[in-house]
Amino acid sequence: MARSMMRAVVQDALGGPEVLRVAEVPRPEPLPTEVLVRVHAAGVNPVDWKTRQGGGMAGVLGEPPFTLGWDVSGVVEEVGFGVTTLAPGDEVYGMPWFPRQAGGYAEYVTAPARQFARKPATLSHEEAAAVPLAALTAWQILVDTAHVTAGQRVLVHAAAGGVGHFAVQFARHLGARVVGTARESRHAWLGRLGAAELVDYTEQRFEDAVEDVDVVIDLLGEDHDATSTRSLKVLRKGGLLVAVPGGVAPEVRQAADARGIRTSAYLVEPDGAALTTIAGLIDKGEVAVEVEEVFPLEEAARAHRQGEDGHTRGKLVLRVGA
Repeated sequence: MARSMMRAVVQDALGGPEVLRVAEVPRPEPLPTEVLVRVHAAGVNPVDWKTRQGGGMAGVLGEPPFTLGWDVSGVVEEVGFGVTTLAPGDEVYGMPWFPRQAGGYAEYVTAPARQFARKPATLSHEEAAAVPLAALTAWQILVDTAHVTAGQRVLVHAAAGGVGHFAVQFARHLGARVVGTARESRHAWLGRLGAAELVDYTEQRFEDAVEDVDVVIDLLGEDHDATSTRSLKVLRKGGLLVAVPGGVAPEVRQAADARGIRTSAYLVEPDGAALTTIAGLIDKGEVAVEVEEVFPLEEAARAHRQGEDGHTRGKLVLRVGA
């Protein structure tokens, strides 16, 4: 393959996993302040398959063709003019360009150097690629949006998922008492990660088991069994509901206002500085990364099918290059 070309997963139409295919496409070149990263692994996130179908960030990306993927881990190949923070050969990870197209399901990506951070030294590229989008979502909600402090009670819905298992650990790191919803088979693992209370949502309604919560991180959304509305019942006055999928519905905001509860929508942003902090926590052994399965790049469609089936423990990852 010519040096100017690379392999990437592309889709020419919106639809099911079958629209994903591997093709040869032009390799990007770094502009000033950007780096070219040779991708070793790419994370797979719910926003990927939602976008593939026409939801998620499809409105931002526009009509196909496009290449999905925002989580990457790899090695700096080239640096553009003015870059001083990274050099060729540096192992990095990041969530470049979100919500604009990053094209992470590919052998190379380019993005501003400061949207990357040095990869956690204790992680493989496959493990590191599982971190950025999910971990930044959890970190920015807890630290920048909710300003969680020691002694508060934090409820994490879908605690065993990609964002959820990071939220449990970061909330514990901040000194909060963590409550999580997950199937009973995940309880022992989540307890080791730092969850103090766990509710098996298949056996009981969480609002019947939880009360006096300061912050709810709703990773399911109002469309999933009215999770946002039901979460208002467990929040204390002055508490905060952060609704990630779909944001805060008008009727939920109105009900929250009537109860004296705050609400906030949220969308993750690239944040190299936060990724540096997160890498430090990982390398100190304070935060663990869970990867359920790694797929070759050519099996991106199978990874999407598995993700869409639900109940993934942690993250799914694509292996792109050696």
